Amino acid sequence: MTGKKLSGAGLRGQSAGETKLCTVGKSGSGLTYCGYDVADLTENATFEEVAYLLFNGELPNVDQLAAYKAELKSMRDLPNELKDALKHIPADAHPMDVMRTGCSFLGNLEPEVDFTQQNKAANRLLAAFPAIMCYWYRFSHEGVEIDCNTDEDSMGGHFLKLLSGETPSELHRKVMDVSLILYAEHEFNASTFTARVCASTLSDMFSCVTGAIGTLRGPLHGGANEAAMDMIQTFKSPADAKEKMAGMLARKEKIMGFGHAIYSESDPRNVIIKAWSEKLAKEYGDSSLYDISVACEEFMWDTKKLFCNADFFHASAYYFMGIPTKLFTPIFVCSRVTGWAAHVMEQRVNNRIIRPSADYIGAEPRAVQPISER
Repeated sequence: MTGKKLSGAGLRGQSAGETKLCTVGKSGSGLTYCGYDVADLTENATFEEVAYLLFNGELPNVDQLAAYKAELKSMRDLPNELKDALKHIPADAHPMDVMRTGCSFLGNLEPEVDFTQQNKAANRLLAAFPAIMCYWYRFSHEGVEIDCNTDEDSMGGHFLKLLSGETPSELHRKVMDVSLILYAEHEFNASTFTARVCASTLSDMFSCVTGAIGTLRGPLHGGANEAAMDMIQTFKSPADAKEKMAGMLARKEKIMGFGHAIYSESDPRNVIIKAWSEKLAKEYGDSSLYDISVACEEFMWDTKKLFCNADFFHASAYYFMGIPTKLFTPIFVCSRVTGWAAHVMEQRVNNRIIRPSADYIGAEPRAVQPISER
């Protein structure tokens, strides 16, 4: 998963700053948060513990975790003004636009007045995003005004109950918790860098996160799990998948969910979510979608030496939990807000406005001609 030579356009391979939050693709461990391997965190910690880690630099003890979870639970409900705004967003709106608007609108109602409020602002967004997504979705698609509070102890369980109205199983709670941990942080990716650039101007937390959501919305960043779901649902069997993917490659069509800008041999998050997708398939009682996904993975490695990234098996995992495909990327927001906010806080500690230069390739100096002579 390491050793990929990075250079060329898009600032590949260029350091844009320092961080204590995350390593990606370093030798010996593919992905770490504050020194902890992500596999260790998914096995021995919860998403709330990881959020606390990213915001405070250390994992919480029992009392600290209890207090933190109580704080998040107290912040789950939405202001009536925001609920009214969400009711006006049509059902065919892009769900990422809903998340962007929800974040920005909340910043108007509950602004971060000064940086001493940054943890409160970050926790408020973390607690409110599941309700922003589900309140809009259930109202616009089902005409239901949901209660934004649940008795679920975890963020993952809270989201699943808001979405379906049903108490989730322990397996579904666990898989959603793992998924939120896997998506929480990933160094200087495009959306995180957006948040840091915004933070470097001394802007507020809500503006930084709103900008990050807009960047994640692009199909080359977030959205790969949705594209993967749209693709694998068209395949009838593992053999059909391999045959049709060969045709896609022959037509030079882009196949989403494979390869990565940093990792060279594997994405350390894939093996984790793949294992959980297999368990969900057994519980679901029909493993065909998982089997097709495995066939896709085999085909892409055998033909192109491309590996599944974190998004590919997330598609089938979310499907088995009954999550609509259009909400896959907004779930990414519910998790990655921890990384975004942590980077905003880190940028503020040792800030200098981010203002790179450019290599000019335009016209040589020239005089303006009168318009009648052009």
